[in-house]
Amino acid sequence: MERRSVLKGLGSLALLPAINFGLKNDAKEPVLRLAHITDVHLKNDFGAPAKFTKCLHHVQQQSPKVDFILNGGDVVFDMNKENISVIDAQWKLQQDIIKNECSLPTVYALGNHDIWWNEDSKGDVFYGKKYSMNKLELNKAYYSFIKKGWKFIVLDSTHLDIDDTWYIGKLGEEQFNWLENELKSTNLETPVLVMSHIPILTALLMIEDNIVNKWTMLGGDMHTDTAKIINLFYQHPNVKLALSGHLHMRDKVIYNNVTYLCNGAVCGSWWKGNRRETAPGYGLIDLFADGSFEEKYVNYL
Repeated sequence: MERRSVLKGLGSLALLPAINFGLKNDAKEPVLRLAHITDVHLKNDFGAPAKFTKCLHHVQQQSPKVDFILNGGDVVFDMNKENISVIDAQWKLQQDIIKNECSLPTVYALGNHDIWWNEDSKGDVFYGKKYSMNKLELNKAYYSFIKKGWKFIVLDSTHLDIDDTWYIGKLGEEQFNWLENELKSTNLETPVLVMSHIPILTALLMIEDNIVNKWTMLGGDMHTDTAKIINLFYQHPNVKLALSGHLHMRDKVIYNNVTYLCNGAVCGSWWKGNRRETAPGYGLIDLFADGSFEEKYVNYL
């Protein structure tokens, strides 16, 4: 387990025994209820603090109660090429709201807007992902834990492109090898939920205006190593669900018995209403002991 603060709220997560699916259990009662919030893009503008607070209250008022939150990244409005004073203010606002308005433990993934890329700041100790990792108490940007018989794998999907000027979605060799070993070492009877910021697989890239004879799909909008990851998941049928955000729209793709959920955005269209047909919201997910799940998208406004 890499996130130190999660251990405080979630209790003991490491190496819980896998559930014996041969034993009779009450499959109608979920073992966990999760809220998947992503793309908050918090700043002190657009009424964002009040709306984010309303979202957190909405999550905490669910019945049955939510056990913990999965935050899919883009926690603050934007760190890319920003002044450090602006970044400090965004994160202070985020931490104040979480401290005062949220009693649920939260597990974080990093989004592309949670990375400080500024050519004049490369020598700073907090350059790149280090600033956000420090604020979120992350030792690594990708990690795993087990809770109530489910394994959770949090991925780091944002990396600099080959020219070091912008980002693309991928794992990289080191992280892919780690993921491969994580799945190999997981009991086949333990269902797996994966969370990334950038979608591993989505149909949303085909939603464009004024298409003439082809679509344009950018490496920053979906993982560029999609085929490699999907092939890995195919070898591990206990991978059940892959959550993402990034595109601020909601879709569900089921491929090889894995459900890929892109769960919209808390901020909608950057706090300016719907992003196309997707209202500002979050995912509500019930996980069952047999590896099944139920999910829905909730508009909190």
